[in-house]
Amino acid sequence: MRKIISFMHISLDGFVAGPNGEMDWIKADQEIFDYVGNRIAEGDTSLYGRVTYQMMESYWPTAGDKPTATKHEIEHSKWYSKVHKVVLSKTMENSDLTNTTIISSNIADKINEIKQQAGEDILLFGSPTATHALIQQNLIDGYWLFVNPIILGEGIPLFTDIKNKIKLNLLNTRQFACGVIEMNYVVNR
Repeated sequence: MRKIISFMHISLDGFVAGPNGEMDWIKADQEIFDYVGNRIAEGDTSLYGRVTYQMMESYWPTAGDKPTATKHEIEHSKWYSKVHKVVLSKTMENSDLTNTTIISSNIADKINEIKQQAGEDILLFGSPTATHALIQQNLIDGYWLFVNPIILGEGIPLFTDIKNKIKLNLLNTRQFACGVIEMNYVVNR
């Protein structure tokens, strides 16, 4: 069975964005881009909330085509164009969306159907609202966290309104030169 892995940059105090959604504090350099690129290259499905999907869709389809495109932009743009995208949204419709599935109701049933299909792990990128909804329904199987060396003090938390403990097993950690620490956990069911 496929697993849903939540991929997030977080602050040391557990926030995924500032109080107004700002992410200018996230450290990402070529070392991180290469590392993440190698891991996601194996993936064939990405999962987003509406806001993150619209942000990704407005940039990545053409990011690699620009004359000044970086190695990361070229590689991620190619990956983004071929990966199947699943979007959790109550307001979007499926019309004219290439390689994209919109889930607007019965989230648990539809996510579990996707998890039963052949393929690689499903990567949930950012999308704090979608992540919170999936946590509440016990649908996330792992957390791939990039802890940034900053304390925000306030913002959008990764974990909020948790009803039951979520036990995790640490798979691995890695320290990057920029001070970011990767922590890779699997949910212990």
